[in-house]
Amino acid sequence: MKIALAQLNAKVGDLAGNLDLILAAAAKARAQGADVLVTPELALTGYPPEDLLLRPSFLKECQRQIGRIIDEVDGITVVVGHPYLAGKERFNVATVIRDGNVLGRYEKMLLPNDEVFDEVRYFTPGAGPLVFEQPDGDRMVKIGVLICEDLWHVEPASAALDEGAELLLALNASPYHKTKQTQRRDQVVANRVEETGLPIAYVNMVGGQDELVFDGHSFALNKHAELVMQAPAFVSTLAMVEYVDGDFQPGDIAPDLVEEASVYQALVTGVRDYIGKNGFPGVLLGLSGGIDSALTLAIAVDALGADKVHAVMMPSRYTADISVTDSRDMIARLGCRYSEIEIWPMYESFMAGLAPEFAGREMDTTEENLQSRIRGTMLMALSNKTGKLVLTTGNKSEMTTGYATLYGDMAGGFAVLKDVAKTLVYRLSSWRNQTDAFALCNVIPERIITRPPSAELRPDQKDQDSLPEYDVLDAILAAYLEENLSRDEIKARGYAADDVDKVVRLLRINEYKRRQAPVGPRITARAFGKDWRMPITNGYKD
Repeated sequence: MKIALAQLNAKVGDLAGNLDLILAAAAKARAQGADVLVTPELALTGYPPEDLLLRPSFLKECQRQIGRIIDEVDGITVVVGHPYLAGKERFNVATVIRDGNVLGRYEKMLLPNDEVFDEVRYFTPGAGPLVFEQPDGDRMVKIGVLICEDLWHVEPASAALDEGAELLLALNASPYHKTKQTQRRDQVVANRVEETGLPIAYVNMVGGQDELVFDGHSFALNKHAELVMQAPAFVSTLAMVEYVDGDFQPGDIAPDLVEEASVYQALVTGVRDYIGKNGFPGVLLGLSGGIDSALTLAIAVDALGADKVHAVMMPSRYTADISVTDSRDMIARLGCRYSEIEIWPMYESFMAGLAPEFAGREMDTTEENLQSRIRGTMLMALSNKTGKLVLTTGNKSEMTTGYATLYGDMAGGFAVLKDVAKTLVYRLSSWRNQTDAFALCNVIPERIITRPPSAELRPDQKDQDSLPEYDVLDAILAAYLEENLSRDEIKARGYAADDVDKVVRLLRINEYKRRQAPVGPRITARAFGKDWRMPITNGYKD
């Protein structure tokens, strides 16, 4: 028996388009001799459909589209993920369809309500397992169905085993973060195999949806919890696994990616799909000669092609000559559109208009922020005129500490590096220069990577004038955000008390800025956005 795993890139809300993907996958799988096709979780709607699920017309249209699968697909069993309305209750289901008949409907038993998930808001949990029979030569194989969170706990898989399941199919919309594949495959699914003795085929969604990125990486483990098939990451594909004599047989195994490669591909996927699925003709970004904007530019070109990217250098009297030189050098390597717009005359006009109000006051960050806001205004004007989306270039370390200007360098539609710490920015930039995974190599001038980082908003400015060293800052950030450690616990790891207190204080007082930042791809287990829901007005200080 051949099972096809349809690693689909669904667009939330595009029911007709997603159905076309499912029908095409069914036709291709049948042509390749597959007996069963399995789609990702909520493949019909895309994931997560969020409050679309509260609209009766949306759910009614979902049912109509499922009817098309029932009517139009034959010669193969299809297990398709979609929402289902029963009376006043909504369920996250997998419907098993073969030759015009519904063989069963599995309702997801366990609903995640942490990290980026909010399924308790929308769905009612299912009450029991589904095991259906699939012809395999002269016998029937009993197949159990699970949906995503069900795999992370013992009970649903055990319930399917008790109902006689001989293998398990798992439909998933499991978002990417840096260590997710190892966690889901080598820990969670392997544990379910060891507990039940059943082989498991795991299909995952692929593609970008707002701040979430799905990496695909569908796989199958045999009854000994050994990896026998793995689809490539970040690619729409149809992966095959064969079930013979009670177990999955060895098949194609795409290699795991090193961390830099997987993060970079996740960022490329996030940009490509946010721009493509929302119909923007291209992107704009401010190019400063610094490493953050250089990495953002490289990602944008790799995601969209040079013809859809416009980089704008906006120098002031504080911009170093080498910043302009290095920006021009990078543009020459990438071949995208490039403009230079001098902002100092505009800055002087603003300062002249503000002079009466600023009289008698010392210069401070106000004047620095004004330069950034002029640049943001210029980019937004170009965006309005051309329809291209502005990509912001700030990283997670800056978002944590507020080292970014509201309505300035934070102005834009998509924050590419929002979840990428500064130390990782350096690693990704070096990796991108060394990889042969893209048509163009060595695209970031080396001096951009090696020179000390600076916002260049005042004479001789360096980031570390205001912030701890980035390796220290990022380690404190990871401990506080991703591990949920207290300040005292972080200090116990040997970090200076002043550094810990400063980073945590800056994190707390800049929550209001992050609430106004654009969405950006999630690549860690705790990203600002869906993952991080701290009150702005907050008296708790640990």
